[in-house]
Amino acid sequence: MSKNIRTEAVDHLFEAVLSLKDKEECYTFFEDICTVNELLSLSQRFEVARMLRMQKTYLDIAEKTGASTATISRVNRSLNYGNDGYDMVFARTSLLE
Repeated sequence: MSKNIRTEAVDHLFEAVLSLKDKEECYTFFEDICTVNELLSLSQRFEVARMLRMQKTYLDIAEKTGASTATISRVNRSLNYGNDGYDMVFARTSLLE
């Protein structure tokens, strides 16, 4: 059973993220709120998802991102059985081109 993430604290965090105006503001905010390793882990998972959607192999993804096959598999499971959050973002950006 998963934890409920829909809390007032998470709402506040998302409101803060939605208030950011550009990439530079994102860097400023995320450098304060995340450790370097947390931010790199998030960006690695996002890059894994992007590469999976581009039909790259697990081997290619592991070599390029440094992600373990377990991480790649978890991201793949989210892409296939999750809430379509990755695909929503990919549809709104040019990250798959």
